[in-house]
Parts: sequence; structure tokens; C-alpha cells
Amino acid sequence: MTPPMGPGETSDESTVDTDRILTIPNLLSMLRLLLIPVFIWLLFGPEADLWAVAVLAVSGITDYLDGIVARRTGQVSRLGQVLDPLVDRITIAATLVALALRDVIPWWFVAALAARELLLLGLLPMLRRRGLVALPVHYLGKAATFALFWGLPFVLAGTGTATWQNVVDVVGWAFLLWGLALYWYAAALYVDQALRVRRHLSALPMSSPVQ
Repeated sequence: MTPPMGPGETSDESTVDTDRILTIPNLLSMLRLLLIPVFIWLLFGPEADLWAVAVLAVSGITDYLDGIVARRTGQVSRLGQVLDPLVDRITIAATLVALALRDVIPWWFVAALAARELLLLGLLPMLRRRGLVALPVHYLGKAATFALFWGLPFVLAGTGTATWQNVVDVVGWAFLLWGLALYWYAAALYVDQALRVRRHLSALPMSSPVQ
């Protein structure tokens, strides 16, 4: 699963193998982007929740596949390193807001994730003043995204009063709360890493260039 990219984070993919735009992984990312309005329409138009769950499932599967295809076929591209995490962020944000508007998830959950993003956004000026643009992605961030991508369709499928829906809803919230906790823990690690970088660079002599 592709990691959640905080502001100033870089993908942990291996070296760029191609500058091509039309690669299979990039096409899969574009497909995920196109699925967002389809999901929103299913949720608010016909309110076909199970079809909306299916769209989220397809989005999650293609997100998993594009990373595998990129590495195994040497199609790791510059565009893909930007597009893939960007589409992940848009997908999660749109899904969270849509489900909150449908009262499937509470707004406090959306606010908790948004606050994390704002915290990381605040690191950007400090990093850029020191000639840096990014911090490496932590594996906990990957786990958090994985939990959210599984939790969101589960809680949507769990809306209802049937016994199976109650069980699915509990499973979905287990994923979501675990993902939220991992998100914030990863954010704390990013902040600590940024502060360490600032202290290290501040300690360097002014005449020493930072590579």
C-alpha cells in the first residue's frame, strides 16, 4: 500500500527508472483519480452504498498493484512518485468528507486527520530554509494508509441494522482508529526527525556547504 505522504515527504520507491508519463502504474493512479467522482455520485445520487464500497475496493486494489507493477517492471517514474501519493491523499480526503456528510463517520475523525496534515505542513518552511524539501516516509505511515483504505469501505458497508453490518462496522472502526493512531505516531516521528535535522544543520559551520 502506498504510504501517506505528509507535506515535505518523499516516496521511498527505488531510483527513478523512467521519465515516461504513460506507464501502467501512472494509468492506475489516473484510474483511481477518476473513481473519486464516481464514488461521490454513488454515495449521494442513488445512494448505492454497496456499489460505492466496490469502488473503494477497486481503488485500494489498484493502489496496491501500481507499486508492485512499478518495481517489477522498472516503471518507477518521476510523475508516478508525485502522482501516486497525491491521488492517495485526494482519495482519502474526499472519502472522509463524503462519509462525514452522510453521517457515516463523525467530523471529529476528519478533524483529527486534518490536524495531522496541518502539523506536517508547518514543517515545510523550516525544511526549505535549510535547503531540504522532504523527509523520508516512515513505515508506520504506510501502515496507517493501509488501515484507512481498509477501514473506510468497511464502515460504509456496516451502515445498517443487520447483524453482519454491525460486525463489519466494528471491524471497520478497528481499522480506522488504528490508522488514526499510527498517523499521529508517524507524525510525531516526522516532527522529531525534522527537529534533529534542524539542530544538525544549525551546528554546521557557515562555510560548510550542505549537500
